[in-house]
Amino acid sequence: MSDRIAWADFEKVEIRVGRITRAEPFPEARRPAFKLWLDFGPEIGERKSSAQITRHYVPDGLIGRQVLAVVNFPPRQIGPFMSEVLVLGLPDEAGEVVLIGPEREVPVGGRMY
Repeated sequence: MSDRIAWADFEKVEIRVGRITRAEPFPEARRPAFKLWLDFGPEIGERKSSAQITRHYVPDGLIGRQVLAVVNFPPRQIGPFMSEVLVLGLPDEAGEVVLIGPEREVPVGGRMY
């Protein structure tokens, strides 16, 4: 187990549910990745992310999917693309990313607690 954090530290991480509205290949990335556009509802709006999820997903199959993302990291330049949120996932047995999302439909923009 890693170092323990205070509850206040956890509260600083803003994890919200977004819906993938657009996904396309990102050939300029150093490692295989997709460019994603996610809708987080009226409070946050649309945000972009680069995600190394090419092993288990194809762009067309991602559209409409709800996923969890950290929305309060500073933007990060990934080649020619500005990634604004960190989409969350877990490694499978081979270390490839499996996306994390709600088990049923929830309102976009909802904050994880």
